[in-house]
Amino acid sequence: MPRFVRSAALAAAALLVAGCSGAGDGAATDDSKPSATASSSSAGGEGSGLPASLTSQKLDWGRCRATADAPAPGGDWQCATLKVPLDYAKPDGETIGIALIRARSTGKDERMGSLLFNFGGPGGSGVSMLPSFANQYGKLRERYDLVSFDPRGVAASEGVRCRSDKELQTAESVDLTPDTAAEEKTYFKDADDFGTGCERDAGKLLAHVSTEEAARDMDLTRQVLGDDKLHYFGISYGTELGGVYAHLFPKNTGRLVLDAVVDPSVGAVGHAENQTRGFQRALDNYLKSTGQDPKQGTQKIVALLKGIDAKPLPTSSGRQLNQSLAIIGITVTLYSQQSWPSLTSALQAAEAGDGTELLALADYYNERDASGHYSTQSHSQRAISCLDDKERPTPEEAEQRLARFRQISPVFGPFLGWDTAGWCHDWPVQGLNETPDVSAPGAAPILVVGNTGDPATPYEGARKMADELGEGVGVELTWKGEGHGAYGSGSDCVDGAVNDYLLDGTVPKDGKVCS
Repeated sequence: MPRFVRSAALAAAALLVAGCSGAGDGAATDDSKPSATASSSSAGGEGSGLPASLTSQKLDWGRCRATADAPAPGGDWQCATLKVPLDYAKPDGETIGIALIRARSTGKDERMGSLLFNFGGPGGSGVSMLPSFANQYGKLRERYDLVSFDPRGVAASEGVRCRSDKELQTAESVDLTPDTAAEEKTYFKDADDFGTGCERDAGKLLAHVSTEEAARDMDLTRQVLGDDKLHYFGISYGTELGGVYAHLFPKNTGRLVLDAVVDPSVGAVGHAENQTRGFQRALDNYLKSTGQDPKQGTQKIVALLKGIDAKPLPTSSGRQLNQSLAIIGITVTLYSQQSWPSLTSALQAAEAGDGTELLALADYYNERDASGHYSTQSHSQRAISCLDDKERPTPEEAEQRLARFRQISPVFGPFLGWDTAGWCHDWPVQGLNETPDVSAPGAAPILVVGNTGDPATPYEGARKMADELGEGVGVELTWKGEGHGAYGSGSDCVDGAVNDYLLDGTVPKDGKVCS
């Protein structure tokens, strides 16, 4: 059951789908006490109350290795493992490893330190993503070491795996918009089974993969790298992580960029409504670009999906395209305007009775390769978000909200409406917060970048984030564009403003608009 991802990786994957021709076979409060061995690292900043064995550890940088989901990057890249507390309330206790990756600065000018990246999800692997996106950040690398990490519970950092590949493929047959009592029972049974699998695999780690703990890991990373301030580029969910960091460590914030911004003022249901609205807005814009009336085009897609629900479509691989996979296939193309032609082709094929292209798109979204192997991003995403979110709507409450969700979007509303109850149904660990606290009085100015056509993190969230960071802290930059995220999407105005901020410390006027 995939919740719509808030990740730069999906925007990048959406650029690739045009080439697809077929489907392949937690601590809630800061209650940790300084230990008797607590020591300040050589870097400055607010004290962490952590033992010197952690703050003064030496990283053993070496050649990066290939993983199950990504090949080894080139020789410019180095990898290391950072030791962090499993539980920050017990800083002298058990530790876990956080996987890091870096590329050293290339410029001859004065090096500014490290620029730490998080590409979203939650659950995205920075160790895999940063080398893929590095060319986009060549200008920044002239002054910074580019650094990223796999957050706790993700990939090489004690990654959570809740199901086998075979179990994941079997679960794709579950109807994610149940219409009958039997389908509803199967839907919630599948959710329960997923949580049980996560608990069995992760054990006590499942209670320690929160965004707050990841933010504390980031500050320990800053100290061990020897940086007085954290310079950070957070995308999508990474904006929430950056906001939480600024709240916890306002005096340690250097230059922070938050692009494709999560609305910090709403909980799980509010996020689902925001995404329903955002994806329908993107779908309307797509339909307009093809000369169709958005309402009529939407109803045409609804009719197509209804037909697929009654009778799944065949594909060239022998697998079937059901309604849930069709919705996911449509979704992935809306992360980038450049993939809209792929949506046109896939819809035309589906209307002709062939689900091959929509299934290929769904496989991209689900990170399923031709051999039937799936990445664990969705496992980590669920583990992190269900620990973060205290809100737990019941099936009855979700059903009562369906009319509203359908009104916002008859295509995406039912999927996301049911998801409010299904995503964390009977989750084995209690959620921590109604909403993330990102208030950061005393922090340096933080650049918040919103895109008016963003489907996954709708534009309105940028202003909410800027306001909640606080007066004089949150500085909003708007791009009137399409797709998920703004930097590196073709706007010289956006790229120039972000580069000037990160490289020269030039803060744009709050409310600046790039068209």
